[in-house]
Amino acid sequence: MMMSKGAAFRVATGVVGGLLLVGVGGAAFADYPDPESGSSVEVNVDIAAVENGALSLTVDAGATSLSETDSTAEHRQFTGTLPNVTVTDTRSNVPAGVYWYVTGQAGDFVGANGQPGITADHLGWTPAMVGAANGDDVIEGPQVDTSLDPVGPNNVGIGGEELLQLNLTDSQSAAVVGQWTANAELVLKTPVDVAPGSYSSTLTLSLFEDAL
Repeated sequence: MMMSKGAAFRVATGVVGGLLLVGVGGAAFADYPDPESGSSVEVNVDIAAVENGALSLTVDAGATSLSETDSTAEHRQFTGTLPNVTVTDTRSNVPAGVYWYVTGQAGDFVGANGQPGITADHLGWTPAMVGAANGDDVIEGPQVDTSLDPVGPNNVGIGGEELLQLNLTDSQSAAVVGQWTANAELVLKTPVDVAPGSYSSTLTLSLFEDAL
């Protein structure tokens, strides 16, 4: 089954290195408010029913951290877990042969203090479905090794779009209504002489829909 990049639907969420700053300004109040001088505003809204539902992606957390584990004389290794990534499909009318898939793509690790960066091919993952998949054909993507692993077809890292999970709907059936969650074990491998310090990367998750 070919996965076209001309997808009809996409949601992207950065999950590593995200930071939200909230500014709070001071408000000026009258010293002696007069309760009789206030007024009120009634706020109204009409929310229409969603006739055909929606296909959506959510991520449990906006950041994750890697810790050093099982380093060797050949390389240093840092591991962690991608937060749960959930696809929800509530649509009641989906054409036959339509399927969806989720990909992940990491950027290079940038040093916080100006030290040389670590390219994304040093980051790999092993995707896994979390819990039951509702008895349908939703599967995790293949393991992707790092560029420091032995030579093989998947030792490229996740600097390019790599599959996290895939709905294997066949050409004779419509997509199944439900919810599916996947995560991945992350592994970063670096040379032993990597510069010490803090690094951060952004891993973008994207939900695509396409048709056979």
